Parts: sequence; structure tokens; C-alpha cells
Amino acid sequence: MSKLSLSRFSAVVLTATACALVALPALADSQARIVRLSDVQGSVQIDKNAGIGFESAFVNLPITQGTQVRTHDRGRAEIEFEDGSTLRLTPNTTVEFSTLGLSDSGKRISEINLVEGMAYVNWLGKDDLSLNFSHERVSIDRAAHFRVEASSEIAHVAVFKGDVDVEGPAGKVMVEKKKTATFDLADNDKSTLANNVQEEALDSWDKEASAYHDQYAKNNSSPYGYGMSDMNYYGAYSNVPGYGTMWQPYFTGVGWNPFMDGAWSFYPGFGYMFASAYPWGWMPYRYGSWMSVPGMGWMWQPGGWNSWLTIPRYTGTLPINFHPLVAPAAGTVRTVAVGRGGVVSAAPPSHLVVNAGSAGMGIPRGSLGNLSHVNHQVAKSGSVEVRSAPQFSTSSGRTSAGTSSRGSGYSQPRSTAAPSMGHSTSSAHSSSGTHR
Repeated sequence: MSKLSLSRFSAVVLTATACALVALPALADSQARIVRLSDVQGSVQIDKNAGIGFESAFVNLPITQGTQVRTHDRGRAEIEFEDGSTLRLTPNTTVEFSTLGLSDSGKRISEINLVEGMAYVNWLGKDDLSLNFSHERVSIDRAAHFRVEASSEIAHVAVFKGDVDVEGPAGKVMVEKKKTATFDLADNDKSTLANNVQEEALDSWDKEASAYHDQYAKNNSSPYGYGMSDMNYYGAYSNVPGYGTMWQPYFTGVGWNPFMDGAWSFYPGFGYMFASAYPWGWMPYRYGSWMSVPGMGWMWQPGGWNSWLTIPRYTGTLPINFHPLVAPAAGTVRTVAVGRGGVVSAAPPSHLVVNAGSAGMGIPRGSLGNLSHVNHQVAKSGSVEVRSAPQFSTSSGRTSAGTSSRGSGYSQPRSTAAPSMGHSTSSAHSSSGTHR
């Protein structure tokens, strides 16, 4: 081979190698998954592998591979996966998301380490899950609802629905519905199986939170389930001439825009991602686009399901004095607040004032039975005082606008089931300031 040919050949090889190296991060990113910190109550912290350790957590923070979440006394958290499956953490619990990826066939794979504490898993069975605790592992590829508790001496797996396989040093154990397996770590992880599930204090929280998701995620026609229940609780879809199917939160009011409150949070390999402060603020900030619709205010148009957004998209004519979101400068990793910053859910007072422009902020999930009705009242008067209950509390009944419900636990709202995407509802825009 001549020197000229060798030079050309080397150049081609070097170019191909460089292209392959450049393509590696893109390939890695294509296998990466991001799930949602969907509820935060009390003291909860997150370590995003950004080199700053644990920091305060708030709703709608992304969860990436390697992230750790821990709760303290009276702290609770929920993580929602793409298909709507959930992991709920009780006080004094730590979990690590060791794997959030895709198989070669495109199937979603989640591996979670329960370092300590107690967690509830409501797995819908569309994807694979491995949950490691103590010396044991739960591996499931089917629907199951169960509770896991881990300590340095003993571990428990209690199954509410379905069945799960638990594998450890002593072998494999199948735990069926309404049974509990106990593992003695001091005795070679030997297991015993009880034909009952002993009730725990936070079982009602888990049960009511699951009922909330089941109710408001009905008729979902989008490719994803995470965030859908909150959107159907805190807002409504409608068909807007010239725009098609649009969604709008209740209680928007004059001057409101969806980028007013939240925080920029840094993640290695992804950079800064915007986390909305609104309780419904996941899906409209990750897919589709926001538009300022004349006479109706800001609305979200679903779509763009193949493109996960780190910064929410907005299109069309923008209002005067609108200030677009600008990510913090490169080189910093600290969380940067926007407006009121990230919000931590807390039990509301017995009387709650709902204002136009709040867009649902300050209303815990399920604490009011019919937000559509409250929305109409706020549209007329600008604000409404309602009697509320703590989120998913069995100590007092659910309430709607000024009227107590009977019984205890989570009750279905008086409104009808959540509409499917593409079906209109007449209440979608009733609190937009320019539409009154």
C-alpha cells in the first residue's frame, strides 16, 4: 500500500473511530430512563450523584440511574414510573435506583435497592422490576402490590395482590396474595410464611394513594401513565377550534403562566432540568408544548412522545412581557429556584382558600373531592374557602367545596371518571382570567 493510500486509510479509520466515540454518549443516553418523584410530604432528601450529597427534595424532580432518595421522621415520598407503577417510601426509608434502563429489545428495566426502612410497591406488570433488600431480591414481570420492610436483623414481604418471588441465600420463596414472608438474617436468611398480612399504620395511605391513581388515570390514551392521574385531578382536556385537544389546569387566572414557579436541578450527564412546582407539573413539562391561546390563557397540547424534554417547550404567539425560562450557566450544580421554587406537600389547614392563579398549588392530591366544581366557584368570585382534609388520611373524610363527605378513607369524587385524551370537557377554561 502506498504512503498516500495508507494516509487516506488512516484518516478514514481515525474519522470512523472519532464518530464512534462521539456516538457513545448518544447511545448511552438512548438507554437511559428518567422517572418522577411524584409526591413529597415532610422531610425528604435526594442525592442526584452531582457531588453535593443529599439535598432537600420536592415534587416533580426527575429520578435518574444512581439517584438515592431518603425520608426522615414524618417524611413520605412516592416515585412514579412511566407506566404509572409506583414506589412509596414511609418515614426513615432510603432507596437507591441502581438501574433505570432499557433492554436490547426496548423493555424497561428497573433495579432498586431498599437500603433500609419500609416501602410499598404497586407494580402494573408492563415492565421488569428487581427490588433488593437485606440479602433478598424480589423480581417481577407481572402485576403485584406488596410491602417490603428491611432492617439489619429481619425482613418482611407482605403481598396484597398478585404473587411475588423472593430469592436469597436460603433459596426461592413464592409469596402469594394475603401472605407474608419473614426472613431471619441472623439465621442464614431462613424464611417463614404466614397466611395473613398484619396491618401497618401506613397501609391506608398506600391504599388510598393507589385508589387515587386508579380513578384518575382511567381512559388514558397517551403512551405514558406517569403524571396522568394528577393532570386529570387538577385540570381538564377540551377541544379548542384551531388547536385541537388541549389541557389546562384549574384556577389559572389572569397573568398566570406555567413557567412561574419551580426550580432548575442539575443531573450529571443531563445537565439542568426544570422541575415544576405544581402538583400536576410532570407530563406537560416533558412532552408536547405550551401555547398561549387568545381568550383562554396558557394551555398544553399533548404530543411529542418520542422526545423527552429537559426544558419545557412553548410555541405560538407569546404574551407581552413574557420571560422565557433560561437554564443556569454551565459549571454550577446547585439547585436554582424559579419564583416560589420547589414545593413540599404538607397537610393543609381544615379551611383552605383556593385562589385564581394558584393553578392547584397548595391543594394536596385527593383532599378535595371535586375540583371542577371548585374551579367554577373560583372563576366567579376569584377565591373560595373550602373545608379540606389531609392527603389520603383515614382520620377524617374527603371533602368537596364546603361539604364534608361521610365515612373514612379515600372516597371517589362526585365528578365523573377522568376523560380520555381527546374528549372535551366544558370546565377546562372556566377560571382563565380572560374567559370569564
